Amino acid sequence: MIRTVAPSMGGEDFSFMLNARPGAMLWLGNGPGEDGCLLHNARYDFNDEALPIGASFLARLAERFLEKRSV
Repeated sequence: MIRTVAPSMGGEDFSFMLNARPGAMLWLGNGPGEDGCLLHNARYDFNDEALPIGASFLARLAERFLEKRSV
């Protein structure tokens, strides 16, 4: 797992969603696809091995949120 990643100036329009509803965006890095193609490329193939990591993170985040609300 890589925890230190260089800052990115990559664009994302998720902020428009946040104008309507509160939320947050999380980047779950799963590496480039075949031949180095990245997300938003027709040949990109998501690395399914990243799914349990992302699901575990989101589940734990929800657990922590609910723990704080039950106090």
